[in-house]
Amino acid sequence: MPLPKLPTKPAALLLAKDYPKAEPRKSAAPLAVLAHALDPVEDLISGKAVPAPKAARGAKPKPAAAATLAAAPSAPAPAAVPAAPVLVALPKPAGASRPAARAKQSDNELDAPHPAKHKPVEAVIKSSTSRQADKSGTSKMFVLDTNVLMHDPSSLFRFEEHDVYLPMMTLEELDDHKKGMSEVARNARQVSRTLDALIANIDDHAIEAGIPLAKLGNKDAKGRLFFQTRLQNGPTLPEGLPVGKADNQILGVVRNLETEMPGRAIVLVSKDINMRIKARALGLPAEDYFNDHVLEDTDLLYSGIVQLPDDFWNKNGKDMESWQENKNGSSSTFYRVTGPTIATLLVNQFVFLEPKNGEAPFYGQVKQLTGKTAVLRTLRDFSHSKNNVWGVTARNREQNFALNLLMDPECDFVTLLGQAGTGKTLLALAAGLAQVLETKLYNEIIVTRVTVPVGEDIGFLPGTEEEKMSPWMGAFDDNLEVLNKSDSDGGEWGRAATQDLIRSRIKIKSLNFMRGRTFVNKFLIIDEAQNLTPKQLKTLVTRAGPGTKILCLGNIAQIDTPYLTEGSSGLTYVVDRFKGWSHSGHVTLARGERSRLADHASEVL
Repeated sequence: MPLPKLPTKPAALLLAKDYPKAEPRKSAAPLAVLAHALDPVEDLISGKAVPAPKAARGAKPKPAAAATLAAAPSAPAPAAVPAAPVLVALPKPAGASRPAARAKQSDNELDAPHPAKHKPVEAVIKSSTSRQADKSGTSKMFVLDTNVLMHDPSSLFRFEEHDVYLPMMTLEELDDHKKGMSEVARNARQVSRTLDALIANIDDHAIEAGIPLAKLGNKDAKGRLFFQTRLQNGPTLPEGLPVGKADNQILGVVRNLETEMPGRAIVLVSKDINMRIKARALGLPAEDYFNDHVLEDTDLLYSGIVQLPDDFWNKNGKDMESWQENKNGSSSTFYRVTGPTIATLLVNQFVFLEPKNGEAPFYGQVKQLTGKTAVLRTLRDFSHSKNNVWGVTARNREQNFALNLLMDPECDFVTLLGQAGTGKTLLALAAGLAQVLETKLYNEIIVTRVTVPVGEDIGFLPGTEEEKMSPWMGAFDDNLEVLNKSDSDGGEWGRAATQDLIRSRIKIKSLNFMRGRTFVNKFLIIDEAQNLTPKQLKTLVTRAGPGTKILCLGNIAQIDTPYLTEGSSGLTYVVDRFKGWSHSGHVTLARGERSRLADHASEVL
């Protein structure tokens, strides 16, 4: 059979303006139709079926939504899917799964090719055995790998009505990792204490029958815990696999359980990708541990910003009230509006409206919510030089939103997400210096970050705690140099004196010594927070005393901590948990301002 000829013309890039735009409160219906029509769909990379989202499984497609889907040029209606899972490429229109705030783009973005840096969707992928058990309503037995227990010590109680099985090799590996002061060692010791409490006052024959997981008060865990109490006699693994390796022994336990319980769904749960691949190659069902994921798709992560529809004032401006107040040295206008769009907003969320007919744009922040009534407050324009913060002005809309949060004394917890070069560290440091040295709202700035190297570790560092941390704080030194250069009136001597004063008010602390501390009237900056686990971030945030402001900065696309993903990162965790609280705020910075080289590199590399 002759090979097809190579194309003579390059493929044309699809422009962003050619993608269907999302309309407010109408984007869920086309997604529901797609998810309903393609259930189940196998993932092209892993080969596992991707279940439909929970909200879409029971949704009935409306005729209008179906018509909208059929009319979309980039998302044709899928053909009928047979009962057996097949490989189907699921199109994902830009704007279909994103909030309405991101649907409208500037003219420059519309004329540019759509960025080709799409990341794979983090969907909860179940094995075929698990899907069949869900359809039939039967309970499953999950065989846990050691890394699941060391990753989440409470994972024993996260499987609802299903049973949990622990091989003897899992207990052996827990014993090997219990020594030390690392997070893994602490988790291994906590799991051992939990298992000891579960088997306390239990007869030997009761262990064989299974121990109720709800014994310690975990009412959500309705299954039973089983231990490997005897050697398994049955089919062995293929010849050539080392018998003494722990992973292979656990795989052998799974295969023997399938033989002993032919009508039971036996599923291996492991955080080790290679072990899951080996299990699938041997025909054994295997899954990742998903209970630690805050979101299945990080595209759905709360951005803190929403774009109002063009007819917002017409639909929500009836009986509108407005007044002015002077707070913190600046005058703000407040609007009390009532309408159907208000129900989708959250407290401290930023809203903006940029009409195309030449009218003045509106930038505001939601301060109060009562049913379908909201109080919106206008923002301070930090893009103007008269409102500069330590010589820094906002260069885009999102930076202006961020500075409004950073300079708000009523906002105790701020999270800033964004790719490299969006100005997270510079804005945080400028706001900290202005409120420590000028307004004296806080006593000092405390800077900390997790010490996870990008490459090979350089070994032990000499000196005190602050001297050991100084190589990790190169980003703050670079930004301090930029902020210090803005003061050109004092000359060389004046800049040196200012730099000494600034450094006397900035303390660099290590995460290892944060337990038990209380920070009072401090401006705490946690840099590279995407490398922290939810438990570590909880430890840091609970250090806050009266008058303390905490900032979490990071980029969830640059995670260096092993076994930590975008969905299970501590930064994703706090963004999702703190949204809607009246004393916290979040902004996702979208546009890079470092340099044209850095912006282009972040797009194409």
